[in-house]
Amino acid sequence: MTASPLEDSPQLEARVRRRAHHLWQADGSPEGREAEYLENARELIAIEDSPGAGQLPNPMADGSTEPGPVIEEASIQDNYGEIPGRLVDQGDRRQTPMTREQLHEESREESTEESS
Repeated sequence: MTASPLEDSPQLEARVRRRAHHLWQADGSPEGREAEYLENARELIAIEDSPGAGQLPNPMADGSTEPGPVIEEASIQDNYGEIPGRLVDQGDRRQTPMTREQLHEESREESTEESS
């Protein structure tokens, strides 16, 4: 049975402490930073023990498409809360800004209505 990488064994802890001590000595033996060197040593040993862990395929991107939130276009906002043709207080003004194409089209329609 292999040891779990999530559980600290006495061998792993001794290895981490040796690595932390070497890192501490290489930095000139500064005082009061034991926790920092232990954390750095744990990370380095984890990288050594699993060198290809970052190269494994993402299990969440297995190619299957799960239903997620549906993102609708902003144009759907045009009619929210409105019932066209009814006497309601909504609909007097646009709920969303116009695109440039819509603005140009509306100005062209107004100019053709005025000319006729």
